[in-house]
Amino acid sequence: MSLKYVMELYELMDDLSVSGEKVKEYLSKVSPNGQIEIQTIEGEKGSTDFIKVLISGKNGKSIGGNAPTLGIIGRLGGIGARPEMIGFVSDGDGALSSMSIAAKLLDMTNKGDMLDGDVILTTHICPDAPTLPHDPVPFMDSPVDILTMNKYEVAEEMDAILSIDTTKGNQIINHRGFAITPTVKEGYILKVSDDLLHVYTQSVGKLPVTMPITIQDITPYGNGVYHINSILQPSVSTDKPVVGVAITAETAVAGCGTGASRVTDIEEVVRYCIEVAKLYGKSKCHFYNEKEFNRLEELYGKLSHLQKMGKKGASL
Repeated sequence: MSLKYVMELYELMDDLSVSGEKVKEYLSKVSPNGQIEIQTIEGEKGSTDFIKVLISGKNGKSIGGNAPTLGIIGRLGGIGARPEMIGFVSDGDGALSSMSIAAKLLDMTNKGDMLDGDVILTTHICPDAPTLPHDPVPFMDSPVDILTMNKYEVAEEMDAILSIDTTKGNQIINHRGFAITPTVKEGYILKVSDDLLHVYTQSVGKLPVTMPITIQDITPYGNGVYHINSILQPSVSTDKPVVGVAITAETAVAGCGTGASRVTDIEEVVRYCIEVAKLYGKSKCHFYNEKEFNRLEELYGKLSHLQKMGKKGASL
């Protein structure tokens, strides 16, 4: 039951003294079958604990197999904005989701249910992140910059990535629950994966909801253009396909808003990502059509320059 882990981790993370080590301790009690690494990184605006959880599959590359590896990133600025705001902030849903997925997958290994491929889950734990002005509602900022996040959250071993991020501070997606984005790969915004849409219908029991994205959203932060949020920033640091899993609301909710996290919505995200992981490790869930992608590059060339900061000297 995924909801159990969402609730327990919510209580654990809604604490000024929470740390990566405390999350590691919790996951280790669920099961010793995961490899968990914690790295504390200092930034200009404070520090945060990056956490990486590797759960080996029965045919995973970590044990010499050849099944593909799924990466699941909990993307956020921080789980708290103390002292400005008291309590767990809406922006923390990505961290809560990814670590709840890790807990449920670890519990499954205790019961003999191993996936075919490895799953790598990453996020960071910061209960006192700064905030940042943004329209229509304030953004959460982070103690470290986006390149540092990508360095510790995007692993080379990941063959495809689900990037989970609270995406409530906008007027583009007006749905309470979650939505998935088109697949992004090397500067191309590709069609929404039919396989990922099918998993949505099966796990949620409703018609799938998708979120529109733009070229701006898949370029690096800091280039002076508008981004809906950081959900697709992992795509600037990898040549692997990336899909955003956006936790959404009907109204614009600030990332630094408290009391805005719905555990039932997060639990749906947890189940969805686990179902994707089951199929992906069996090579039965494709994030994109490789033949069509190659055809696009043949026709129009590479767009990987969109993964970079752009021309030097361009005015902001």
